[in-house]
Amino acid sequence: MTWIDRAALFAPLDFAAITLMMGAWLCLGWMIENPSPKKRSVALMMDEYRRDWMREMVTRQPRMFDAQVVATMRQGSTFFASTTMIAIGGGLALLGNTERLAGVASDLAIGSFPALVWEIKILAVVLLLANAFLKYVWAHRLFGYCAVLMAAVPNEPENPIAYPRATQSAEICVTAARSFNRGLRSTYFALALLAWFLGPLALIVGTVITAGLLYRREFASQSRAILMAQVGNTQS
Repeated sequence: MTWIDRAALFAPLDFAAITLMMGAWLCLGWMIENPSPKKRSVALMMDEYRRDWMREMVTRQPRMFDAQVVATMRQGSTFFASTTMIAIGGGLALLGNTERLAGVASDLAIGSFPALVWEIKILAVVLLLANAFLKYVWAHRLFGYCAVLMAAVPNEPENPIAYPRATQSAEICVTAARSFNRGLRSTYFALALLAWFLGPLALIVGTVITAGLLYRREFASQSRAILMAQVGNTQS
């Protein structure tokens, strides 16, 4: 079967739904990481707090609290990497049982499609989960780098390399958090992509809901309002 034959198994609405989902995923990620100066995202504001944290760490004695915070972030990335790996394994297991899945879908009146259609849909979800897994693993490693750099910051604030190394630690921490957030967005849209099993219209609805949820949390949530109030108090 050629690629043209495989593509003929899907309706034009399927391609439109997938294009919408991919566009929403990529565009939302760009908006969050490159927001307008007048409307910053929660992720961008948290980056500033991470830089402030590392500057405060230079004068904090002892630094056990800082080490615990980094350990907590590493545990979070480890948890999501592990759960994503389990989900990937489940998806790969389903690839060997697509005929049974097609039979269940037919019994539920979801639709009668060839097994190849289900395999492609499952593979699409697995690919998004695999991308999320790689982001979580890289975030975990970067948080480890951040811990090492933090340990290399001299205890004397007067030391000329103290604040430069603290700045390096902050930037590594920011990069790790960015990778972790990308993994989360990939996981969110992998969940939205599951709606494709119900049809392209369901995928469109799932994409809109997921994009709206992520946009609200980054640009219109209560937590963002709290962060903005704190920044305003600091500046005043």
